[in-house]
Amino acid sequence: MIVEISKPFKHGSPMDRGSADRYYHRPCQPHWWPDGTGHGVMIPEEFMTNQQIAEYKYGWNNEENRKDWG
Repeated sequence: MIVEISKPFKHGSPMDRGSADRYYHRPCQPHWWPDGTGHGVMIPEEFMTNQQIAEYKYGWNNEENRKDWG
């Protein structure tokens, strides 16, 4: 599947959440927030399209930085 990413991507988007989860050492669990992270309703993987899941995984797989908790 080819993932087309539009930039800038919105805070809360599948790609944003994937990137943030990887950055903060969280597991790969596709989800997103249509109204922005922490606002409205979180959409879990079972209600996401294949494209949205691919965008989340793209964000997760391509995040190169990690939070240094030290």
